[in-house]
Amino acid sequence: MTTACARDDRAAIDKAVSLLACFGEDGLTGVGVSELARRADLSKSTTHRVLAMLERNGVVERVGTDYRLGNRLHEIGRTMYAPGQEELRDRLIPFLAELFAATQETVHLAALYDTDVVYLAKLYGHRQVPSPSRIGHRIPAHCTAVGKALLAYDPDAMQAALAAPLRRYTDRTIVDPVALATELSAIRRLGIAVENGEIQSGLSCVAVPVIGPSGRPVAALSVSGATDRLDVRTHAATLRRVASDAARVLPTRRRQDVRTTPPRVQHALAG
Repeated sequence: MTTACARDDRAAIDKAVSLLACFGEDGLTGVGVSELARRADLSKSTTHRVLAMLERNGVVERVGTDYRLGNRLHEIGRTMYAPGQEELRDRLIPFLAELFAATQETVHLAALYDTDVVYLAKLYGHRQVPSPSRIGHRIPAHCTAVGKALLAYDPDAMQAALAAPLRRYTDRTIVDPVALATELSAIRRLGIAVENGEIQSGLSCVAVPVIGPSGRPVAALSVSGATDRLDVRTHAATLRRVASDAARVLPTRRRQDVRTTPPRVQHALAG
């Protein structure tokens, strides 16, 4: 640990990144300077100085005596979405809203990013359960229902995931490639993916893919909630219906400028 009186030789950029990472779930609401200094293991004077630099650049903004993440950082974050994914999100948001209205549970819209899932949208249910999913965040696909629903219908991504080390998050996480391959095969057969405490204990999720004209998934929709009350059978039926409706709004012709669409999304959207 760095003490207040010890010299901190970290470069300014290291300190700035450390501070930004320390906002955590307080990024939208704000957090005080003393608390940020404690989290980042910086002196309070250094924290003030780095925050002032970040504020001048629009990366953070002041809220009373606290600081929160600024608009410029959110704008930079938007660039992680390829144009195809942003268009996809806009097309499918109404169906996510329909899914929320039917279930009143937390619902997600996600797409594949290599062997991870990236969450494009999330609507919180009335009975929230702590969850690691955040809009714009990436999580390994093998331990989430949305991820397994997508891997099951994408042979290239499935093979890449099975060939890579599978990280364990809980004692229920599938880390054996043979077991994962077996489960993905079952998902293709049943058309539904279920995850019970594989990313976080006590949290369960059920998901289905939204299949593009090419027969590959372009996204997945899911419903999540507490393991002891999530009604998988009822939600599965609702998910299948909404995903089927969502697939009908996907474009059926190949786009002119293929440079603006990620290869996986472009392939799946192409007729």
